[in-house]
Amino acid sequence: MVDKARRSAFVCQQCGHAAPRWLGQCPGCEAWNSLVEEALPDPRARGRAPSGAVPRPLAAVTATDSLRRATGLGELDRVLGGGLVQGSVVLVGGDPGIGKSTLALQACGALARQGLPVLYVAGEESPEQVRLRADRLGMTEAGVLIVPETGAEAVAALIESTRPAAVVVDSIQTLATAALGSAPGSVGQVRESAALLVSRCKASGVACFLIGHVTKEGTLAGPRVLEHLVDTVLYFEGDGAHALRVLRAVKNRFGSTNEVAVFEMAEDGLREVANPSAAFLAERPVDAPGSAVLATLEGSRPVLVEIQALVSRSGLAMPRRTAIGLDPGRVALLLAVLEKRMRMPFHDQDVFLNVAGGLRIDEPAADLAIVAAVASAARGRPLPADVVVWGEVGLTGEVRAVGRAESRVREAARQGFRRCLLPAGNARGLAAVDGTRAQGIAALDQLFEAAELA
Repeated sequence: MVDKARRSAFVCQQCGHAAPRWLGQCPGCEAWNSLVEEALPDPRARGRAPSGAVPRPLAAVTATDSLRRATGLGELDRVLGGGLVQGSVVLVGGDPGIGKSTLALQACGALARQGLPVLYVAGEESPEQVRLRADRLGMTEAGVLIVPETGAEAVAALIESTRPAAVVVDSIQTLATAALGSAPGSVGQVRESAALLVSRCKASGVACFLIGHVTKEGTLAGPRVLEHLVDTVLYFEGDGAHALRVLRAVKNRFGSTNEVAVFEMAEDGLREVANPSAAFLAERPVDAPGSAVLATLEGSRPVLVEIQALVSRSGLAMPRRTAIGLDPGRVALLLAVLEKRMRMPFHDQDVFLNVAGGLRIDEPAADLAIVAAVASAARGRPLPADVVVWGEVGLTGEVRAVGRAESRVREAARQGFRRCLLPAGNARGLAAVDGTRAQGIAALDQLFEAAELA
């Protein structure tokens, strides 16, 4: 039974059972902590007249790129697919202090410099605090309007009355709708507030940036449906101890999710990094055991990063395996392959791996560079300074082909490297690029010979 006087009910997200108040366990399916407050539908809307929309042939619909405008930040435009689409809703998530608000404010300033009005809804900070950040970023544009507001209905009314080119809501977790009685930031409030803003922005053609918090697991806080409501989901990644930041798209209805943007956090805000490889390799030690250069793909962009490894004798019954920026399960698999196929004992060795610069690598092409770095550290022999390594390693010690080999070789050549150790399947028919030679590796023993680790 639902208490309609409250205009809301607690609905189980598993079976749909509705209760007038919150319960720890659902009476319908007995699931724990599954009841979430939701707004009740308006009974007057049940008999609403049809909108009058008439079906027409798809071929008669005109599709143009005129609704997309450049934000003024080249790296942000790259991730968005070429610019900001009018009426689109972009959700930006990331750890606290990673630079979400700074990026949003810089985008506001870049749009205002084009003569476009922008509305900044400050839910977490006062206008004075936002002004201090704007002064630090060197923003003097008068086209940015700011309002401290946490009411979802009030924000929707402001969007309708001001009709800006874009609106920034910082953050969606601070908004609350009067239709629900729960506190701001709860699952129901986040979902209902986001749905209200999305419908208003779509109707008025206003582009919207929603700033969202992330949980301890690194996912966006709030209901999963929040990601389905918006058009684009961007994650801001990076280590607080490093200056480099990576903006990655995990969903984009108006572009590819294979693009990433790289920024550098400085005193005057986020700076676009045109050459990420040079930034990641700027402090790479030369002739140091345990260091290998990997050509990885961040979206469609090849990037060179340094894989560092340290192998030391362990005094523990169970040696430590630590991987920062890499999949620990994948690292454990590669160590087992080295121990079985190459007779390298690690049962009494601590192994530490790190991706220099704070980047996270998920693709299997990093396997060969991980193996090279670990073998170099274990044997105390540095890899040649002009070598770049990549390739997937199988359980039998074979090296499997990966995608986009030619673009990786071109990036290595652009950074001054002269030799690439890559899977033999990729090296066939691949010519030298600007003096950089591609050498095929079919198995781990060939890697050890080519890298001078045998």
